[in-house]
Amino acid sequence: MKHRVAGRKLGRTSAHRLAVLRNLSISLFRHERVRTTLMKAKELRPFAERLITAGKRGDVHARRRVARSIHDTEVAKKLVDTISTRFAERPGGYTRIVKLGPRRGDGAEMAVIELIGSELKIAPQAEVKKEQKGLGRIRERFSRRRSAPEGEEDKDAGSGAEEKPSRRGRASSGGGRTEPKASPGGARAARGGTPRRAGRSSKSGSSGK
Repeated sequence: MKHRVAGRKLGRTSAHRLAVLRNLSISLFRHERVRTTLMKAKELRPFAERLITAGKRGDVHARRRVARSIHDTEVAKKLVDTISTRFAERPGGYTRIVKLGPRRGDGAEMAVIELIGSELKIAPQAEVKKEQKGLGRIRERFSRRRSAPEGEEDKDAGSGAEEKPSRRGRASSGGGRTEPKASPGGARAARGGTPRRAGRSSKSGSSGK
């Protein structure tokens, strides 16, 4: 007959199982939420809720009962002074279990156990404008024209028109003419020598003889 065998063994001895539940309850009361396996979370829920109910009294006997299982003075004080007073009007059901699905690797079912009222509140993040770096001159000028009012746009357009002839002037400063490259034959003729003849013509003359 299955008498007095309620609960899960969790693959541990009774002393080891009690130590695991005490450590999990300390982490739960300190951070108000713990991520663990589903079976451990289901075993932790009645263990932790009994401690919260005991701390509701707030007297010396309640503090001593809590200190038997919570071996951290700061967490035990927080449980009696803060957490138990939060649930003073609530007759049980102080925790919530949220399933997370199987764990990667061994496939164990994971869950989060948390205290009621300690849900995560995600604040909306402000949009951060990315700084534009490494833009070319054309892009910078285009973005400046977009952001500038109409009067400044005309100034930018006038400055751009002034820049164009200056660039042309730089190109025309050399006279607009480029000197042709001298051929190697012309250089030899200038020195007084004769240009080298093609090798094929000399071979053909020797063969005719």
